[in-house]
Amino acid sequence: MSPTIIIIAFLIMVFMMIAGVPIAVSMALVGIVGGVAVYGLPFMNSIAPVLWGVQNENLLTSIPMFILLGELLLRSGIADRMYLALSAWFGRLPGGLLHTNIGSCALFAATSGSSVATAATISTVALPSLMKRGYPIRPSLGSIAAGGTLGILIPPSVNMIIYGSLTSNSIGKLFIAGIIPGLLLTGSFMLYIAITSLLSGNAMREEKVSLEYKLKASVHLIPPMIVFGVVMGSLYFGIATATESAALGVTTVVLFVLKSGRLNWALLRGCFISTARVSGMILLIIAAAFILNLTISLTGVAEVMTKWVTGLGLSPTALILGLILFYLLLGMFMDVLSMMVATIPVTYPIAVALGIDPIWFGIFVILMCELGLITPPVGMNLFVVHGIRPDKGGIEDVMWGALPYAIIIILFTIFLMIFPEIVTWLPNQM
Repeated sequence: MSPTIIIIAFLIMVFMMIAGVPIAVSMALVGIVGGVAVYGLPFMNSIAPVLWGVQNENLLTSIPMFILLGELLLRSGIADRMYLALSAWFGRLPGGLLHTNIGSCALFAATSGSSVATAATISTVALPSLMKRGYPIRPSLGSIAAGGTLGILIPPSVNMIIYGSLTSNSIGKLFIAGIIPGLLLTGSFMLYIAITSLLSGNAMREEKVSLEYKLKASVHLIPPMIVFGVVMGSLYFGIATATESAALGVTTVVLFVLKSGRLNWALLRGCFISTARVSGMILLIIAAAFILNLTISLTGVAEVMTKWVTGLGLSPTALILGLILFYLLLGMFMDVLSMMVATIPVTYPIAVALGIDPIWFGIFVILMCELGLITPPVGMNLFVVHGIRPDKGGIEDVMWGALPYAIIIILFTIFLMIFPEIVTWLPNQM
């Protein structure tokens, strides 16, 4: 099979997704048609064992667990109290509550595993206060949309689980690898806010509060920190697998919700229904991705593309720079999940063949997904934040507000290319 045919098939799949055909249908259709075209109808007999194996994969059980964990944090009010506590500490920095937006997104991301959930939660909590206090609308919206992207970089991350399942890499190492980059990117966002606020000559700051008030408010930071410690600690020290650590995290959150007196059937019912909807969508897409992967494997597509790209004489640096541009353009027209499952089966073997560390490449893909979340016209976080905006202004405000953060993500990716140890050091200590 020639690279030209492969590229045409890929473009057809992308066009179907952009045209509104469900992601799972697009991938499964291309996979089935491609497999039948090469092997005939007997190819259909090989699909059932693959689907059975995927849906019985213990690792994927962690996806609904982490989604449920985030739902419990949101609906129990823990996220609201967390935001108030961080505003007490960050409010006096140049930029005021904009720092709280980023810090809250980072802390919520450390327990939820979803960027969209992070952006939606912090938008709901923060936007009324920001608008009431007269914060500039574009920086306010942009900081939440960009901060929400941290949900898939700071572990636990549903997207890392998907990457690990598609490439057979350790989920635990991927989670651990995201900690330092996640913290550094959070710091980069906050540094940008401080510098631009000072340069504007009108740096927004909150009223000064006493140390006693800050310490009392910090009590509300304990639940998310403990949940993060339980999940990541059990993984790092080898006490639990990714699925088991997710279950431990959910159990810990349930205990905190029970202690707060908010645990009731209505709350649990809402969490379970939302978790089932999101999990069903994700697992269906993963199943379709494995059908496509089966075709790619049997037809030798990955081997053909790998030989073709390596034959061009590209260095690892040139490949990554090319992939940055590729993912930037693709992220403008595809949602993050479909972008991952459609490209990883092809780009991953090429990257590994050129000597790129698979864990580092996983973090790179996650960063590109972050970029896709805030690049118009289909950046998911842009629509989430705009949809929750109280005054219902134009969506161009959140687009322009998020643009500087998209540039920061690209520069940060280049920084990780220069210093890959930032990603690989911590996983190597496991």
